[in-house]
Amino acid sequence: MSTLMDMPAVAECSVAGCSYNDHSHCHAAAVNIGGTTGDAQCTTFFPLGTKGGLDKVITHVGACQRAECVHNTSLECTADSIRVGAGHEEADCLTFSPR
Repeated sequence: MSTLMDMPAVAECSVAGCSYNDHSHCHAAAVNIGGTTGDAQCTTFFPLGTKGGLDKVITHVGACQRAECVHNTSLECTADSIRVGAGHEEADCLTFSPR
């Protein structure tokens, strides 16, 4: 993969409390996945009453710090797309699958 547009898209985000969420669609330019073992947290989650993001956007995975995920190669996500939803604390990558 060589550009952001080549990265996997965020197909769905069901975390209504995120400023970037608009009717289950993420409006951030890109999301980053981090967290600790067993919790692939969407670190782009931002709980604020003000809506943020871009009006017309197809959100992609910017970076994935979860090297133990089967979809991770050199800290880049190789899944076709990902889903973000309620997680251990706030928002998690539901596509995360440990090796």
